Amino acid sequence: MADSNVTEGMPAPDFTLPSTSGETISLSDFKGKQPVVVYFYPKDSTPGCTVEACSFRDNLAAVQSHGAAVLGVSPDSVKSHANFTQKQGLNFPLLADTERELAKAYDVWVEKKQYGRTYMGIERSTFLIDKDGKIKKIWRKVTPKTHVADVIAALESSS
Repeated sequence: MADSNVTEGMPAPDFTLPSTSGETISLSDFKGKQPVVVYFYPKDSTPGCTVEACSFRDNLAAVQSHGAAVLGVSPDSVKSHANFTQKQGLNFPLLADTERELAKAYDVWVEKKQYGRTYMGIERSTFLIDKDGKIKKIWRKVTPKTHVADVIAALESSS
C-alpha cells in the first residue's frame, strides 16, 4: 500500500453520512464542541467487528468522561447497522459509508489478502479527532480486543 495521505496533525476529512440515530451526522457537528473517536471496521456482525463494537459499548462511559464521542463506520447499510446495534445493544451511532467515500478519504479502503485471494476492503483503523477538527492520533490494523484501552489512554494523555 502507498503511504497514507492522512496524517496526524492535519485537518480531518469532513463527512456527512446517514446513521443509526436516524439522522445524518457530520464531523462538523462536533467541531468546536468535543473530540470524536471515528473507528472504521469491515462488516457488521462478524467476530472481530462485534468484539470491537462491544468493547466501545462497554467502555463508552470512560471515553465520554474525557468529553469524546464515538462513531463507528463501515460500508454496511443503515438497516444492517440498525440490526447490529439492536443485537449488540450498542450505545453510539454507526455510520453507513455504502459508497466507501469516507473510507477512501481516510485511506482505509485498501487492498487486502486472505487465503491467497486479493480484494479491496476496510483496514480496521481508528482516528482520534480533536475538537478543532484535527487528527490527533491514528491507529491502523488495530486489535479489536485491546484497542479501546489504547484509545482511552490517548484521551487521558490529551485531556
